[in-house]
Amino acid sequence: MISPRLDAQDVAFVYPDGTAALRGITLAVRPGEIVAVLGPSGAGKSTLMRCLAGLARPTAGTVRHDGVDHHGLRGAARRRAAARIGLVFQEFQLVNRATVLSNVLTGRLVHQPLLPSLLHLVRRADREVAVEALVRVGLGEQVRKRADALSGGQRQRVAIARALAQQPDVLLADEPVTSLDPQRARAVVDDIVRLVREEGLTAVLNLHDVELARRVGDRIVGLRDGVVVWDRPPAAVTDDDLGLLYRAPAERQEVPV
Repeated sequence: MISPRLDAQDVAFVYPDGTAALRGITLAVRPGEIVAVLGPSGAGKSTLMRCLAGLARPTAGTVRHDGVDHHGLRGAARRRAAARIGLVFQEFQLVNRATVLSNVLTGRLVHQPLLPSLLHLVRRADREVAVEALVRVGLGEQVRKRADALSGGQRQRVAIARALAQQPDVLLADEPVTSLDPQRARAVVDDIVRLVREEGLTAVLNLHDVELARRVGDRIVGLRDGVVVWDRPPAAVTDDDLGLLYRAPAERQEVPV
């Protein structure tokens, strides 16, 4: 049996104000698998992504990446582990006044010793990796442009290139196309999936578009109120499953996982 690349076991997360964002989440993602996560606003999708990325420590339970809990690592070992997870966010998180290339080069900092990374010293090999990542997302001609001169779809592709420049084995994308129109959203998600397949990466994508999730996911996970309510192949997701996620509480009926 293939060991999971990402393995969340009984993960709970409670915010300081007492809000329980996750309640006993168990989710295993195999190497090379693409898992799409669906759920209404407030379901806990972004909190789950932060826990999978190692950006937030679960209140209870564990998240392991190839069997290792990143929160047990320190120093250089923690930096190396972080480099193996590429992140793409809804807000792009680019430095607007910096060039496209400079933004992507930040994805290489985790591969440098601490002092050079703090000084933003760029090695030729890192520059080559960054340029190649931009070529692969179709922005090879935009390397010298400022990030704020690009369209929304192009800006998200810069963020994807930055994640690829880390040379990760896991890609996590948290609502990566919410701010884009449907046509551009489909194109960007298609690019993410193409690159994930080409690189043999494992991916978890938080999405809000049901049909897009059905089209790109090997599995779809339904999340509501911090709980996984179902976990199915796309072809097995029914209207009743979707109703369990999106209907008002009084309208919902239990559907077996």
